[in-house]
Amino acid sequence: MAKVVAVIGASNNRQKFGNRAVRAYLRDGHTVVPINPHESVVEGLTAYRSVLDVPGPIDMASFYVPPEVGERVIDEVARKEIPEVWLNPGAESDALIARARSLSIRTIVACSILAVGQNPYSP
Repeated sequence: MAKVVAVIGASNNRQKFGNRAVRAYLRDGHTVVPINPHESVVEGLTAYRSVLDVPGPIDMASFYVPPEVGERVIDEVARKEIPEVWLNPGAESDALIARARSLSIRTIVACSILAVGQNPYSP
């Protein structure tokens, strides 16, 4: 079932996993919302500074940022009422996991690109 997915740390650098995730979710049929305060467009999609700037609901967020950045934005994810987050390799920390769970956000620590059946190392 297609979801609205916020990719936190989306990038225009096609070598970065934040870009590869955008493309993987699109190929899997999801609506993708890139989140990056330094980009206005990622892979042809409007990018937002924060999940709070996105009109409408978001079903899940996939983090491609360092844990200290995730720890700063997890409260915005909760305020946006995003029920599920994926903390990809390198994005997780004990503090972030604990905070997300304390906010009643379903937290998955795994590669979200693999979860949609894509190879994260594909071009």
